[in-house]
Amino acid sequence: MFTYTGGVVLLAAVLHASWNAMLHGNRDRFLSMTWMSIAIGVVSSFVVFYLPMPASAAWPYIVASGLVHIVYNVSLVRSYRRGDLAQAYPIARGSSPMLVTLGAAIFAHEAIGPLHALGIVLISGGIIALALQGGHVSRAGALAALTTGVTIAIYTVIDGIGVRLSDGEALTYTAWMFMFYWIMPLIFIARRGAAALWTPFRDAPMAIGSSLAGGLVSIAAYGIVIWAMQSGAMGAVSALRETSVVFAALIGRVFLREPVSAKRWLACVVVAGGAVCLGL
Repeated sequence: MFTYTGGVVLLAAVLHASWNAMLHGNRDRFLSMTWMSIAIGVVSSFVVFYLPMPASAAWPYIVASGLVHIVYNVSLVRSYRRGDLAQAYPIARGSSPMLVTLGAAIFAHEAIGPLHALGIVLISGGIIALALQGGHVSRAGALAALTTGVTIAIYTVIDGIGVRLSDGEALTYTAWMFMFYWIMPLIFIARRGAAALWTPFRDAPMAIGSSLAGGLVSIAAYGIVIWAMQSGAMGAVSALRETSVVFAALIGRVFLREPVSAKRWLACVVVAGGAVCLGL
């Protein structure tokens, strides 16, 4: 796993932590997620004109994943309203690799070796330990983050199966799946009105700019993961991607001034150990 593909997935982890920090750093996370989705939708709308149509077998997975991603976006916004980045992010990401591994075994008949299984357990356990440091996680915050983790696992398994049915066209699969992100601005307008979407361009242009940038980073981050799942085991790819919590802890400490204790750093070491197991 820790070949060229593993290195690229680690890059995706850095990118994933970065766009989550951009989202969490904005005061209005619903607005920020909506503008991220607009950026993703615009890029996808342009790209699909230059790519072949997805294989017919992949379409049910594209549709299902696109809709689950919208649920994920809304759930992620809710979880960030109830906890800081260093708590909500690890719970959401840490709960998914084990679920992905289980889902891949059931629906894709994937088998995984003992060492890789240990790596997944270490990564998941370390990530959950990161979130529980200090005991400041509310029940509502933990539930919102766990719900987000479940949606992550669902769309990861869907995409892992779907991209393998796309005749090697991972980029095409990804672009069409991301087209569903146009649903997010419709949801925002339905809840707050069109003026609430456009007014921040005048009042908070920097926040909108960071959201648009976050959307572009998000495309690269998850596009890499979908590409990697064409040949890599879903659970292993998912777990390696979730090492992003280490980068999230660093970003939260440096840029968002969130405290990082010695115990939290130890949990990061456990996560890194799990990544090494995946690479052996």
